[in-house]
Amino acid sequence: YFILLITTVSLFSCSKDNASGEIIPPRDYAAQYATDLNDIEEYLKTYYIEDVSPDVVTKISKIPTGGTQASIYSYLNSPTFPKLLSKEVSLHDITYKLYYLVLREGTGTSPSNADAVLAAYKGDYLSRQTVAGVTTFSATQFEEVKYPQQMFSLLTTIPGWGETFPEFKTGTYSSNTDGTVSYSGFGAGVMFLPSGLGYYNAGSASIPAYAPLVFSFKLYEITRLDTDGDGILNFEEDLDGDGYMRVLAKGVVNPDDTDGDGIPNFLDTDDDGDGVS
Repeated sequence: YFILLITTVSLFSCSKDNASGEIIPPRDYAAQYATDLNDIEEYLKTYYIEDVSPDVVTKISKIPTGGTQASIYSYLNSPTFPKLLSKEVSLHDITYKLYYLVLREGTGTSPSNADAVLAAYKGDYLSRQTVAGVTTFSATQFEEVKYPQQMFSLLTTIPGWGETFPEFKTGTYSSNTDGTVSYSGFGAGVMFLPSGLGYYNAGSASIPAYAPLVFSFKLYEITRLDTDGDGILNFEEDLDGDGYMRVLAKGVVNPDDTDGDGIPNFLDTDDDGDGVS
């Protein structure tokens, strides 16, 4: 009975990508990334931010035909804010180019990719639809959290969050007489994620599989975590101080793995491999 139950659950939990119910294996990461990058760069060149102030809700709209609005891409490597930057992320045996727009860096403290964040955010997914031979490109909102009530561990969110939030800082906050909290000086920006740094073939709720994602966000606060419970906070086990700690492929030198056992220190209760915690 147990084997039958597991088999049934496995069959129904597998994603079926066509009407016949045939199980389709995931697409090749490199091929899908090339498509995603093309979509993201088209979005950056054809959409604009209506108000670039980091203190307002970020509204991104498509540049109308004949419009003169400055595209998001026009801020690429700008010496002033807003500025569009990019970084390389090695994952799935390929190197992703992750674009992120900095509206304000923030005045406080940056999280590491192994901390938790309190952030307001709005998410859209990018898609193409062909109707009667005409293909349209659009961005569809799937979620918005204006007043966050809980921290999200960057270790359990999609990879793109953990790769982007350490590039920003928190601000300051004060309590109001009505019990609410006011934030100021916080980091604010927009991240543009290929599906390999998002939900990839799994999708999520209304987000279709292989959809690039766009998140506008405001970083209000962070919580330092101690994942391995050794009394030393994760960010204190970031030996090279770059804000990122990762599990790397076997044989790759990890600057945050003291004993070279393949387990980075923030996950290793015996960092130096001497048999003593």
